[in-house]
Amino acid sequence: MSIQSNLNTIKATLPEHVTLVAVSKTKPVSDLMQAYEAGQRIFGENKIQEMTEKWEQMPKDIQWHMIGHVQSNKVKFMAPYVTLIHGVDSLKLLQEINKQALKNNRIIDCLLQIYIAEEESKFGLDEKELNELLTSTEFKELKNIRILGLMGMATFTEDQNQIKKEFTHLKSIFDSTKTLKTENCELKTISMGMSGDYQLAIECGSTMVRIGSSIFGGR
Repeated sequence: MSIQSNLNTIKATLPEHVTLVAVSKTKPVSDLMQAYEAGQRIFGENKIQEMTEKWEQMPKDIQWHMIGHVQSNKVKFMAPYVTLIHGVDSLKLLQEINKQALKNNRIIDCLLQIYIAEEESKFGLDEKELNELLTSTEFKELKNIRILGLMGMATFTEDQNQIKKEFTHLKSIFDSTKTLKTENCELKTISMGMSGDYQLAIECGSTMVRIGSSIFGGR
C-alpha cells in the first residue's frame, strides 16, 4: 500500500470534526511529500531539530505540530513557525514559549498534557495541577500563548478497557475544565489517539488524532 492510499483509507474513517496529524518523525522528506501531494497539511514531529530541517525544505502552507516532550532550551528554534505544541506540562515551559513567541511577534497555540496512563515514563499534569496552572496569576499574564485544549497518551497496552478508561478520564477532565475561559485559554481540542487506538479515542471524545505508522509504515 502507498502512503497516499493509506492516508485516504484513514481519512475515510474520520468524522469531520476530527483533525488528523500525520506523525512523520524519522521519515524522509520524500515520504512527507507523498502525503502532502495527497492533501495532508498537518504533520507532527517529536524532535525540534528534525522538524526545523523539514520546515526549511517543505512547502510553507504546512502546519507543524510538535508532539514530543519539549525542552525549554530548544523552544527558540521552532518559535518562528510552529503551529501547535502538544506536550506542554509546566508553567515554566509555557513562560519560555511565551517569551520566544513575543520575540517572533506571534501567539503560539499549545495543548496542555495530562497524565492519564499507568506508566512512569509518561509526562503530564494531574487535574489539580491543571486547575492550579490555569487559575494562576502567572498564567494569566502570558499574552503570547493560547491554550487550545488538552492532550494525553494512554498506557501502551492491548487492554482496550484500560485504554478506554484513560481516554474517558481525559474527556471528563476536559469537560470540567473547559469553563475556565481566559483571554489566553479556550479549551476546544482533545488530542488523544494514535494508530492503534484512534477509533476508540474518537468514540471517547477525541477531536485530534496523531497517526504515524498506519500512514507511513513502521519505523
